[in-house]
Amino acid sequence: MALHTVDVDRSDPEYRAWLKEAVRKVQADANRSADTHLLRFPLPEEWGIDLYLKDESTHPTGSLKHRLARSLFLYGLCNGWIRPGKPVIEASSGSTAVSEAYFAKLIGVPFIAVMSRTTSRAKIELIEFHGGRCHLVDDPCEVYEVSARLAEETGGHYMDQFTYAERATDWRGNNNIAESVFAQLKLEPHPEPAWIVATAGTGGTSATIARYVHYMQFDTRICVADPENSCFFEGWVNQDPDATCPSGSRIEGIGRPRMEPSFVPGALDRMMKVPDAASIAAVRILEDALGKKAGASTGTGLWSALRIVAEMRAAGRAGSVVTLICDPGDRYLDKYYSDAWLAEHGIDIGPYVTELEEFLAGTSIGLG
Repeated sequence: MALHTVDVDRSDPEYRAWLKEAVRKVQADANRSADTHLLRFPLPEEWGIDLYLKDESTHPTGSLKHRLARSLFLYGLCNGWIRPGKPVIEASSGSTAVSEAYFAKLIGVPFIAVMSRTTSRAKIELIEFHGGRCHLVDDPCEVYEVSARLAEETGGHYMDQFTYAERATDWRGNNNIAESVFAQLKLEPHPEPAWIVATAGTGGTSATIARYVHYMQFDTRICVADPENSCFFEGWVNQDPDATCPSGSRIEGIGRPRMEPSFVPGALDRMMKVPDAASIAAVRILEDALGKKAGASTGTGLWSALRIVAEMRAAGRAGSVVTLICDPGDRYLDKYYSDAWLAEHGIDIGPYVTELEEFLAGTSIGLG
């Protein structure tokens, strides 16, 4: 007996029309946005070293995560995971959730952010401003499980930035952050930087930058700066994909209690473990130098970048170094810019501020 062809057609013209419009709206947002600035950090000219900061705080939602959220939404939409009327749910320490709430509102779907109860109030208010809802948990390690459960209960989509960040971004180009940096450096004295310093929350940014550098055959090296209470550094040093950390990072937006799937250790050249006090001291110095407040994750990268500058100076090497301004400091006025908060958490930034000031004044040759 001849077998009959089995044919199941699930095409849905109404859904496809919604999908086309949702993708158009996300792409139109990118088309309306100008590129972010590449700022020069003032160093003594005689050093022959240029330090740049890619200012990602100028995105519409105020952080580096705007790029990631756009990529994640396009990835989820084009995979058929995000559906009309169904919530998008994310495990986030704040800035990703702010940006994802923005894109969820743009395409008209609900958004729920699952985050630690210690997240700054300013970030929570920003998520709510963009129409999102915050689901707070006491243990930062619970955010993954709670997000997955909420997605199952609501029929929504768990975005899962920690798995998909490095997959959703086109690392070969398409105006990713790495391509943008190199285009902006084209007319500078040292257009191919010796080092690019990133910080890791998902690991997606460092993976994108490293892959682009390798793909373009540049000699630039990639360093990731990790804060206290994060396992990325230990996992990278010990080549341990199962490394964990018992508590959450005090530096919002970076550091994780587990090795995230989007963190790509093999693509990196170097890592630094940075004391939280050094990170906070560095953003205080950044404000003095550029008149610009930034979040402490920026300070983690800046401290590491200045250590590399000191290393190059000691070796008599000219060149350039790039790091990132991840988000604005006005989200953290009650934390990293509050002396009362620092005292409450036993953080003494004084020695690090002095060390930075002496180094930048040329009266010391390195940073500890």
